[in-house]
Amino acid sequence: MNRRSRETVNQLPGAAPAISRRDFVSGVLVSSAVAGCSSMPARAVAADEHDVPPPWRTGLRGSHPGSFEAAHALRDGAIPAHRIGETGEIYDLVVVGGGLSGLAAAHFFRKYAGADSTILIVENHDDFGGHAKRNAFEVDGQELVLNGGTLEIESPQRYNQWAAMVLADIGVDLAAYRRENSPLSGLYEKLGLKSSLFLNHEIWGQDGLLREAPDATGDGWRYISRSSLSTSPLTARARADLIRITAEHQPDYLAGHDSAAKKKILATTSYPDYLRRIANVDPDAVNIFSKAGAGVFCVGGDALPALFAWVMGYPGFSGLGLGEIPDGLLSDLQGGQHGRQKQSEETVHFPDGNATLARLLVAHLIPGVTRARTQDEMGTAEFRYDALDLPGQNVRIRLSTMALHVAHDGTPDTAGTVSVFLSAAGDASPKEFRRVRGRQVVMACWNMVIPYVIPELPAPQKEALAYGVKGPIVYANVVLRNWKAFRKLGVSEITCPGMYFEEIDLAETASLGGLHASTDPDRAIVVRMIKTFGMPGLSKRDQHRAGRSLLLATTYEQFEREIRNQLQRILGPAGFDEKTDIAAITVNRWPHGYAYTYNSLYDPPDWVFTETSARPCVTARQPFGRIAIACSDAGASPHTDAAFEQAHRAVTELLERRTFPFVSATPGPGTL
Repeated sequence: MNRRSRETVNQLPGAAPAISRRDFVSGVLVSSAVAGCSSMPARAVAADEHDVPPPWRTGLRGSHPGSFEAAHALRDGAIPAHRIGETGEIYDLVVVGGGLSGLAAAHFFRKYAGADSTILIVENHDDFGGHAKRNAFEVDGQELVLNGGTLEIESPQRYNQWAAMVLADIGVDLAAYRRENSPLSGLYEKLGLKSSLFLNHEIWGQDGLLREAPDATGDGWRYISRSSLSTSPLTARARADLIRITAEHQPDYLAGHDSAAKKKILATTSYPDYLRRIANVDPDAVNIFSKAGAGVFCVGGDALPALFAWVMGYPGFSGLGLGEIPDGLLSDLQGGQHGRQKQSEETVHFPDGNATLARLLVAHLIPGVTRARTQDEMGTAEFRYDALDLPGQNVRIRLSTMALHVAHDGTPDTAGTVSVFLSAAGDASPKEFRRVRGRQVVMACWNMVIPYVIPELPAPQKEALAYGVKGPIVYANVVLRNWKAFRKLGVSEITCPGMYFEEIDLAETASLGGLHASTDPDRAIVVRMIKTFGMPGLSKRDQHRAGRSLLLATTYEQFEREIRNQLQRILGPAGFDEKTDIAAITVNRWPHGYAYTYNSLYDPPDWVFTETSARPCVTARQPFGRIAIACSDAGASPHTDAAFEQAHRAVTELLERRTFPFVSATPGPGTL
């Protein structure tokens, strides 16, 4: 479908954006046109307009209405016995979950079992890619995209061989991408834009914006320095404590302990507690770090071990004499850091995050859905969503579909096929299950839902699958008609630890083929706003559960109000007007967002720092007859390389079982 055929929503110039009941239910932001502006206004389309490709739908996205209702009914035991509709479909492989791990599982299966293998991928959302979603917009003739979920390829030089294989197979050329974007490198810095901290009056007595400013002594950290603090609303003691903990030479706050004892203390003490109780930092200063690590772990600083904070480069540790973290330490654990290995500075961010990888994978699996083939062509590629699930294709992707029950057609040891019972993902009261069969099945969905879908699993495995409670997070992508207010304030990213959204960032300056980064402050740009749902006082897993409930109870209308108020409050002094400067809003809510990562405040240290088979994720991912389990959850890591590696393991487990059928259908963790 050509983009020009999509409807453009017009509104009277200067009109305040009002959300009708119909638009609110549909998840639409009707954007206001700039007063006196004759250029084309922003696109704003309803999420239920099925002729609009999913990436272009605004409003409430991510886990959008219509993607989870059937799963919640299954969880609540509200789906009774149903009649079965026989589709007659049988595939060599059925993959439950069309995220990066599910797409990679299909790729590996075709690579090893043959390109003529028949594969059905079932995905509950209306788009492929899982958490790796693209949000697309068009404003005044300018096409803009930003990631709606998975942000980047982190530490690609440390990717495991299977993840690296996927990138090579689908034509990812990171060196070429870096060359293409090298002219854009450091653009914001060249314009004088820095990182900054916004202190709100509700916590610190008055509003204040601390802009990154270098200290002549070489001390300081990001937006904390003598210069930046001089105009802050902080007390004299809070300023002095911040200067102290960001200095290169600090006291040893754990004097009398050897390095091993210090690291153990840090591993079992939260970062704010370390600052408050051990480093004796003023509470007003500690509050600045109340959201430390939130964008990584989906919880606040109260659930961030101080040891993780040290690894991630937070201040307060230079006097402890902990030494350097050896390069590559724990590099067999997926991802670039998450508190478990030294963070690499090298990351690769496509304009739409890792949605580019999902699009490349789909183009390779089903060539007929797009004319695009190369990495650069993915920037502006059009995809035919109506061609994802056509009869006769070797690979089919069935969107907006939920697998509600998966069972062997016989015993796990003897069955030749597995029945997968499907329903519309948004139907909480389905009248019929549609049965497809797979000779083998990969469960590449959220691991915590698998016990409901495969109730025949052994009890210890179901318990282990339920352990990894995914972290809720929101990426709100806000299209601004210009970013002159950021230029005037001299900021490109704003940390807001006391406000609803804890982070506001200008989109990364990234171009891909015909898709060009916004480099002119007078033109439109997408701003990313991040919110997590920490609940201090609860364990990390319980915080995730409580946060998920709160997220699902939050309406799009509430999100929009918070977005507008926060941007106006921070950017208003620089001339920003939310009534005319906001062109569109897409709220990507992920109640089941990041895979659970083990945490030394709550979990055994062996789970955190080793690959012991005692970890719940190892017990959880054991094969069950003709069913294998993938998804990044199976690696207890939210990173893309984990998703790819777990897909490879799941596929090879199935193929080994097919080749050597005398092997046990349900091996235990000790056999790995």
